[in-house]
Amino acid sequence: MRKKYITYPSDMPVSISLENVISYPMHWHNSIEILYVLKGKLNITISSDHYELIEKDIEIINLDEPHSIVSNDKDNKVLVFHIDPYFFEKYYSDIENMFFFTNTTDDRAQESEKYDALRTFLAKITCEAVQKQDNYDKEIQVILIDLLYHLINNFHYLMYENEDLKEKEEQLERYHRISKYIFNNSNDNITLQDIAKKEFLSTDYLSHGIKDVTGSSFTDLLNSNRVQEALKLILDTDKTISEISEEVGFSHTRYFNKHFKVHYKYTPLQYRKKFKVDDENFETQKIIKFFELNESLEYITYYLEDYDRFNYEDKITKININMGEDIGKFNKSFKDVLNVGDAFDLLLEDNKDILEVLQEEIGFEYARLLNVFSQDMCIFPGSKFYNWNRTSDVFEFLDTLNINPLIVIDDKNFSTEDLLKILKSFLNYFGELDNLYSFKFEFSSTMSDTAKNKIIGLLCNDYELEVSNKPFYANDSIDYIYDTTYMMPYIINSVIRNTNSLNFLRAFDVLDKQVNLTNEVFFGYPGLINDKGIKKPSYYAYYLLNKLGDTLVAKNDGYIVTKSDKEYQILLYNHNDDIDKLIPFKSFSKLRAIKNAVAQKLSLNIVNIPSSIKITTYEINEKSGSSYNYWVDMGRPKRLSKEEKQILHKASFPNIHFKNLKKSTVFNLQITLRGYGALLILIKEA
Repeated sequence: MRKKYITYPSDMPVSISLENVISYPMHWHNSIEILYVLKGKLNITISSDHYELIEKDIEIINLDEPHSIVSNDKDNKVLVFHIDPYFFEKYYSDIENMFFFTNTTDDRAQESEKYDALRTFLAKITCEAVQKQDNYDKEIQVILIDLLYHLINNFHYLMYENEDLKEKEEQLERYHRISKYIFNNSNDNITLQDIAKKEFLSTDYLSHGIKDVTGSSFTDLLNSNRVQEALKLILDTDKTISEISEEVGFSHTRYFNKHFKVHYKYTPLQYRKKFKVDDENFETQKIIKFFELNESLEYITYYLEDYDRFNYEDKITKININMGEDIGKFNKSFKDVLNVGDAFDLLLEDNKDILEVLQEEIGFEYARLLNVFSQDMCIFPGSKFYNWNRTSDVFEFLDTLNINPLIVIDDKNFSTEDLLKILKSFLNYFGELDNLYSFKFEFSSTMSDTAKNKIIGLLCNDYELEVSNKPFYANDSIDYIYDTTYMMPYIINSVIRNTNSLNFLRAFDVLDKQVNLTNEVFFGYPGLINDKGIKKPSYYAYYLLNKLGDTLVAKNDGYIVTKSDKEYQILLYNHNDDIDKLIPFKSFSKLRAIKNAVAQKLSLNIVNIPSSIKITTYEINEKSGSSYNYWVDMGRPKRLSKEEKQILHKASFPNIHFKNLKKSTVFNLQITLRGYGALLILIKEA
């Protein structure tokens, strides 16, 4: 039989399994089935609709809904939930006539909060089923009830096409009643006029209403339900095609053949010949491997971080730190250069304020300036006189901040001869500056060797100025990952391991240079501080790194220890190798739930501190101190009100804790390092 009857555990109304599914031919269940893809890809056909599911995607298969699964990904892993509809019936009496839809078609559709909430419900149910703590069966029932109402309020089949119905209870109830009547009476000769009369509506109004709410016309809805019921009879009975046609409500076999072929690409007889097999062959076609359910926890731990009943049995990582060690000097070259961007941007007061904050709290040696020689700065090709007032204003401002210019030379708007004339005028104008010889120059990667050699002759030979031998590669990429906490471990690890160039990062976001904006708050620009002056997680990576001492005590995966005079610094960060690829936000977000990207428990054993200590900890992660995550929690407003802006400014700061410990041979600190974040521990001798 193609209909599968689910056997539930005696202690809970849900069956859960972790499966690798390669093939499962068309079948249906006496349950509400939910598929949650943890790894890999699979293709699912529900009735006649085809979907590709990828990691983190969720699909709901309704009661008695025919579906099949096939996958070419031999390593896929899927959490499969079968929920007893009769349990739900206690709390929603019409559950047999309720359908739930998820969106597995539109790009990024399942990145919204309602899907994260759904994943959290499923993760909690799985957690309880694996751990079997006290009263786990009752906890599962409570979670299932919450899940039921979450499904009704967010995945109701009528809201799939028209979300406005969520706020129109009377309309929602009416069209649910109409749809239920169609589904339950499709084998009869029902008409639109019959339903309109029952609902006291005009036929025309009802016709447009059904189309608007369901996305299908009355006739399409009726025939779709008929052919779906026919599919089951074709595969699971020996009734003739004529008998099936009559049973499901078609007036003639010819119409049945026509509508069935529209949905399934075969006539009913062709479909039966191709897909109907006996029970033994059906079981042979099923290729499914089952895993221990507890193996699923490493994929869903992210959604359990705030669940009090979750006991993650991973070992506490012990780190032994001897503060008497000295393994060299900590290289703070991350402070050498700050990418400011276009010189013109430093004529704007808001940007000047941001740079002032960066310089005060971190302190860079050089500010990399692009397009110093440009029309925005009043430098025009072919001009006989060059106005350096704007450039002078920029340099004077940088001088007040004690940061030197690093000027990128680019010939995209000038000939080599023009550029040489401009540089001679520049050097003549600024030649009397006391700090001119602290300026540096570098070439854009697009400069020709001929032009570079002539300019080097002028700058180095004639004026003895410093020119970098490394070209600057401009990176104008836009990626939402730049706004997120993923950047913290990426930047920290890149600095500590000296593995990745950070030249793509900028001091601040530049709103007026972006196209295709979806909002004016976070739009994927690689600034450390956004256009509103709100500090991003990437800023705090530099902020925490800057608090490290000059002497290196220890470093390893996920941490670095330094010291200075009577002060010790421990920087912990939750790093994942996939971060180093800095892949697009959409792709990377699908990896969030893997084991080494969630909370880690650490036990720090610290020796060789000769006195009592005062401890200050700074913590930033997705749940604390991240401006991007606070903005998401606000509902991703496209524009910030004055109050919202103030809230983000105040909230976007590390969570700080203080602690005093008396002198001890060994100081032990128990630390929980949360996912995609960093924690700095400052220890001062008392």
